[in-house]
Amino acid sequence: MMGAMVNWRAAVRATLARARRYARAAHERHLPRRAAFAVGLTLVALVGTSVGLLLGGRIHQDVGPFAATFVMRPSLSGGTTVQIPPLGSLDLRSHDGPAHVEVTVDSVDRKRAEALVNSPNGINAASQGAVLDVQRGATRLAFQSAGAAVLGAMVLAALIYRDMRRIAWTGAVALVMIVASGVIALGTFRPNSVEEPQYHGLLANAPAVIGDARSIANRFDAYKAELQRLVNNVSRLYGTVSTLPVYQPDAGTIRVLHVSDLHLNPAAWPLIRTVVQQYHINLVIDTGDINDWGTPMEATFVDSIGTLGVPYVFIRGNHDSATTAAAVAKQPNAIVLENSVREVDGLTIAGIGDPRFTPDKSTHGLEGVPAHQESDLVSASGETLASTIRRYPGKVDVAAVHDPASAGGLAGSVPLVLAGHLHHRETATLHGSGDTSTFLFVQGSTGGAGLRGLEGEQPTPLEMSVLYFAPDGPLQAYDDITLGGTGQAEASINRHVIKNNLNPPPSESPVPDTSPSG
Repeated sequence: MMGAMVNWRAAVRATLARARRYARAAHERHLPRRAAFAVGLTLVALVGTSVGLLLGGRIHQDVGPFAATFVMRPSLSGGTTVQIPPLGSLDLRSHDGPAHVEVTVDSVDRKRAEALVNSPNGINAASQGAVLDVQRGATRLAFQSAGAAVLGAMVLAALIYRDMRRIAWTGAVALVMIVASGVIALGTFRPNSVEEPQYHGLLANAPAVIGDARSIANRFDAYKAELQRLVNNVSRLYGTVSTLPVYQPDAGTIRVLHVSDLHLNPAAWPLIRTVVQQYHINLVIDTGDINDWGTPMEATFVDSIGTLGVPYVFIRGNHDSATTAAAVAKQPNAIVLENSVREVDGLTIAGIGDPRFTPDKSTHGLEGVPAHQESDLVSASGETLASTIRRYPGKVDVAAVHDPASAGGLAGSVPLVLAGHLHHRETATLHGSGDTSTFLFVQGSTGGAGLRGLEGEQPTPLEMSVLYFAPDGPLQAYDDITLGGTGQAEASINRHVIKNNLNPPPSESPVPDTSPSG
């Protein structure tokens, strides 16, 4: 009996041992399959989430008067990029991977911008609302990107596995990845990254002009006050232009808006458009430096020319490249003059571009050409245009050059020369041979000299002028329009009457009540 029990126990132990060996062998046989299944599931989830982010990780969000696009992309380095066409971009080391955020400023809504300008408390409301808009956009982007990533992973799993259980597992793995990515981003979030951005494109000059972001943040109240005053300036100009009586000495008066040196300042276009509409401008003459560096990226800045609805006569400045001139020429209402003469809306205009191209903001910069020879080239360009005018079979009413140094060679060959370049207004009478004289009108900077307008102690004002021509060509009068630069509470419109069609008036006649109250 005892022997039978021993044999039974031995048989049980042997059976259990064989079962364990079989289970271990089965486990070892299935382990690679399970590992392959897990790796495959993870790869499908990773690829699916990436595809989902590429297809669905994008939202449109209004930030104040700006329309912006928020995009999330897979990235090992993380960070945030802010694109501000056509000025360039800036990179922020805001967080580590595996997701990169890109914000692009697409356009400005004109109605919201005008409402901001006209509202007494508009700038304060915009400052507070912009923060909420960005937060709202970031939240929407996070939820939409997460949903798109999980959905992308499950769709890819359905195409590969065609099994509901595996599709569910893939969705779960994708959700874990998204949550882990969010934890990494929040854990590595650096709020002070905005103090040390990396600038690209034209914005590379921003630190030298406006200082670093830390000093701006420390002086936020002062900057906000200056911005409020600037908004008041714009509002005052709109109001002044709307109420000023239009000068109409004769029927058929030709009204010309003279602008110059916009230097890539987008604030110039709304002002130009307003003056064109309020004064019933017949044509615009731009004496150059519409861009800063003449790069292809700046070419889109001139697209606003096509919205003005009147002819736009342009000559190159020393900051405008051939690319700039070509971009202007593509506008349906633009006329680019290069040592040529054109009749535009009853006025015959001659023009020549600046012989220099100095995008580094220096006065001299032609490679291999000494400074004194450069000066000779500028003077010679005026003489070249004078020869073209003398060969023209008819009478030329206006000549356009960029640098007033080119005007000397035009003395006596044309009654009026328009120029820019100096970033402030000047007038002079140039005496030619015999009793002939030429009135030289140098325009200030319609763009407030761009970013460089903030470099001095006093910001450069935004200036433009409305010129009134008789139907037969002579200049009768002009209005100087001035908007104070950043932080300056000043807007003025001064009228001048030309008594003998050649010499500037003895004094200015300012329009009353041109500075903001309060």
